Amino acid sequence: MNSRERYHAITHYEPFDRLFHWEMGPYEETTKRWQREGMPTDRSLAELAGYDPLGGAPVNLGLIPGINYEVLEETDEYRIYRDGDGGLKKIRKDTPPPAMPQYLRFSLQTRDDWKDFARRLDPNDPNRIAANWNELKEQYRNRNYPLGVNAGSLFGWLRNWMGVENITVMLYDDPAFVHEMMDYIADFVVDVLKKVVFDVAFDYAQMWEDMAYKAGSLISPRHVREFMMPGYRKITDLLHSAGIDVIMLDSDGNVEELIPLWLECGINFIYPMEVAAGMDVVSLRKKYGKDLIIGGGMDKRILASNKDAIREMVMEKKAMMLEGGYVPGVDHAIPPDISWENFTYYRQLLNSIVPG
Repeated sequence: MNSRERYHAITHYEPFDRLFHWEMGPYEETTKRWQREGMPTDRSLAELAGYDPLGGAPVNLGLIPGINYEVLEETDEYRIYRDGDGGLKKIRKDTPPPAMPQYLRFSLQTRDDWKDFARRLDPNDPNRIAANWNELKEQYRNRNYPLGVNAGSLFGWLRNWMGVENITVMLYDDPAFVHEMMDYIADFVVDVLKKVVFDVAFDYAQMWEDMAYKAGSLISPRHVREFMMPGYRKITDLLHSAGIDVIMLDSDGNVEELIPLWLECGINFIYPMEVAAGMDVVSLRKKYGKDLIIGGGMDKRILASNKDAIREMVMEKKAMMLEGGYVPGVDHAIPPDISWENFTYYRQLLNSIVPG
């Protein structure tokens, strides 16, 4: 099987030759540690770990024109900067990612601010689609790897632009404004994707939300149903009409109460299933069966411990891996407390698991 055939087989619970090998990837500080510990630098991590390729079409759903990164203040200890979403952040120089910055000001606070964002979310901007799209779509016809398309975000984008507190309070204080923004975003995504999804046989679509924390969703299921599900359905109806039946969604935290809502809208591949937030992929398989495709679920904390614990963690999910519908991986980006030795041991275990 090539990678495209393997991805299709696993995501559709069909027979496959081996697991689909894919990870969210390490933080920069993790890579630096691994290189100090002997990771070869003459080959990519994908080659060293035996990853399958997972491609994405050059469709730009970002702000156009973008907001330029700008350093506003810098000392020996910290840096204050404007990010690509227009927000002001402060970060300590001695604590690089995965440490979080301090959020000083968000860029979307008023209706006038929203007018500027909506202007930057013009679906007809020619820069949305790669200039050589006609050439690319011909090249994609004979590919041997899965190819996906970005299908946007409803809560996640607004959370980045407004901040968690502001967007959640607005659900109560100005629900009409939230409806206006989410409806516009959904229509924007649909209008952009209509230009490409019928040109290529895409293998998946990719959404992003990050709308949960350790104890559950950042907003209630009632609000998801009222504000987000109409927009989700607009997007997934288009994707389904184009033959795209694997719709991935990335959301950290405990998403237990969100999964049935996403499934109801046709979003059926959820990852990274953070174990520290209470996500248990084996229990989810028992609960949802073949309705849900699962990614991630490998506890980053155990990967930082010892090989016996790593082996136990991997092998307790072996039966589920061999059923299909599961792409195992670390349950977030890989932090720098995981050694190169532990990571390679973990990947060797996964690479050894094959049907039959």
